Amino acid sequence: MAGISNRPSSLSSSSTSCKSRSSVTPSFSTCIFSDVAGDITVVVDGESFLLHKFPLVARCGKMRKTVRDLKDSSSSSFGVCSTIELRDFPGGALAFELAIKFCYGINFEITASNVVDLRCAAGYLEMTEEYKEENLVARTENYLDQIAFRSLGKSVQVLCSCETQEMAETFKIPDRCVEAIAMNVCREQLVSGLSEELKGRDCLVWWIQELSALGIDYYTRVVSAMARTGVRSESIVASLMHYAQESLKGVINRNSQEQREIIEAIVTLLPSDEKRSNSLSVTPLSFLFGMLKVGITIDIDISCRLELERRIGQQLETVSLDDLLIPCVQNEDSMYDVDTVHRLLTCFLERIDEEDEDSGYDSDSTGQHGSLLKVGRIMDAYLAEIAPDPYLSLHKFTAIIERLPHYARILDDGIYRAIDMYLKAHPLLTEEECKSLCKFIDCNKLSQEASNHVAQNDRLPVRMVARVLYSEQLRLKKALSGDSEEGLLDLSSGVQSRAVSPRDTYASLRRENRELKLEIARMRVRVSELEKEQMLMKQGMMEKSDNNGGTFLTSLSKGIGKIAIFGGENRRKVKRKSRSVSEKNRVDGDN
Repeated sequence: MAGISNRPSSLSSSSTSCKSRSSVTPSFSTCIFSDVAGDITVVVDGESFLLHKFPLVARCGKMRKTVRDLKDSSSSSFGVCSTIELRDFPGGALAFELAIKFCYGINFEITASNVVDLRCAAGYLEMTEEYKEENLVARTENYLDQIAFRSLGKSVQVLCSCETQEMAETFKIPDRCVEAIAMNVCREQLVSGLSEELKGRDCLVWWIQELSALGIDYYTRVVSAMARTGVRSESIVASLMHYAQESLKGVINRNSQEQREIIEAIVTLLPSDEKRSNSLSVTPLSFLFGMLKVGITIDIDISCRLELERRIGQQLETVSLDDLLIPCVQNEDSMYDVDTVHRLLTCFLERIDEEDEDSGYDSDSTGQHGSLLKVGRIMDAYLAEIAPDPYLSLHKFTAIIERLPHYARILDDGIYRAIDMYLKAHPLLTEEECKSLCKFIDCNKLSQEASNHVAQNDRLPVRMVARVLYSEQLRLKKALSGDSEEGLLDLSSGVQSRAVSPRDTYASLRRENRELKLEIARMRVRVSELEKEQMLMKQGMMEKSDNNGGTFLTSLSKGIGKIAIFGGENRRKVKRKSRSVSEKNRVDGDN
């Protein structure tokens, strides 16, 4: 919009007054036409330019229309220095000065840093071919097409200039820059793929650093265009990681809307992961956990947070214990964010179920079962790590135990250790709560060392100790008798009630398959334990070579006697405890 005002005065006085207000007058009126006084003053952002009408109207359609309006005005007359104010001029006074230099024929260089302002200024002043050949619009467009858009670095620089120039969207400069950057990156990818020395790495570093200078809005558009043009997912992830590192370095502010928008945008730009557990994900797990922890701190949108949890849950078997120790940033009853870990576990189990459905009954699901065993060990270690937290509620602790199926553990030593640590850190639990917690421990899946510890653990309910002692006696009896069918009878529980529908029958058969594999793994552990005991017995026989048969029987009797004495001591403890209770009750009755 142009604001017009006329000042009636003599030519010399008007020229003098205009010169006093213009800081750039010598560049145009004095140096070029020193013998001709300026006849028009243009004000841009408070800065005045004393100019001549003819060079302006020869190339600028807007100035030609404005001067025509001045002539038609009744208040205008010969010898008047007219003042035109150009409001909201794109690029400000500097861009206007370059445009006027072009009108006066003064040479200057069009660069990637000023071409956007020049193009917008030329569009504002209507410097098209309609008024003059090779006008400023054509010159700037030629620079963009022939020079800027053919270079990745210059395209990024032009796009950065668009961030401060709103009118650039009118001429679709950002869209063309985005497509040019994507095509240049794709070209660089092809070149690096053909080079055996670079192998795609050294060539990628420089353009990844270039893109980190963009704002998140333009960066989002660039990455989306790169994905459409076929840029490798690995390259896109590398760029996302570098951009996140550069834009989020420093102090994380919980109230920063800018950081929140960056996290949410990066999550939406992550390549879709079609890969399953048979191969690693394109996005590193450490990066996903870093984004999740920062996202929890600054409270990102729930949909982005769930997407991060889903991606992590898809590869939960590869996480480390430190990754799962997410601090709780809200005022809750726990030091750690247990709810997030519970959701991660749920996402993993959903992936396992989907893979089982896709694989079918006849296929081998050893890989899925191996991943499940790994997650079982990780979860047991996680539970043991958070168990000493005095503010951890029993509900959250047991929620993770219940979510993991029983066939995810070959041995229950890990879960027993976690429960024992929780009982130690929470001595105020009631007897019923202790019993409900200990029911998750399968006595038949405890190792010899864990069983010995259970038998001497005063924190456990008496019934739990008795079950372990009974299980150990049965185990010893079967080991001595050579019976290796331990635990196989329990498998019948899964097939007693035959399903009616084929889907339920398939689920039942799949559950039996899992339990059979679990039993095989458990029997391998038992066999290894028996082999160790056999080696110890052989060593004892070699030490006393004078009486080989007697040594064997002596070693065997000592082993049996130790277990019998161990069981007898615990039974005497239970009898003493029950006898003291009965004596106390009798004394109370007499009183």
